Amino acid sequence: MLIWELLHPRMTPEHLGLIPMWIHDEDPDPAWKQIDKNYQHGGGWCHGTMNFEMDMDTHILKYPGDPELRPLAQAELRDELIVFYDHAIVAIVQEDGSFEVARVD
Repeated sequence: MLIWELLHPRMTPEHLGLIPMWIHDEDPDPAWKQIDKNYQHGGGWCHGTMNFEMDMDTHILKYPGDPELRPLAQAELRDELIVFYDHAIVAIVQEDGSFEVARVD
């Protein structure tokens, strides 16, 4: 089981919904594939950045014309960082700084 670090004082485990039940360190698949396997009713994992940019030091997401999205929770899966944001936005960050973003609600 992954350990989720809650980064905002009002964040609770319930805000993460079913995501913690979908990602397991015992499963050898990467985070996106685990979400995809378990989120089929919601369309699965959509690859790409959705035009977001990320500050790699703070993991703040920026979308043109919108307010910044600050991380609310995060968990590490082997060499990946899974970051949860408001509006059910999830980013998966790789060690090399590449990342993907999807809405998982």
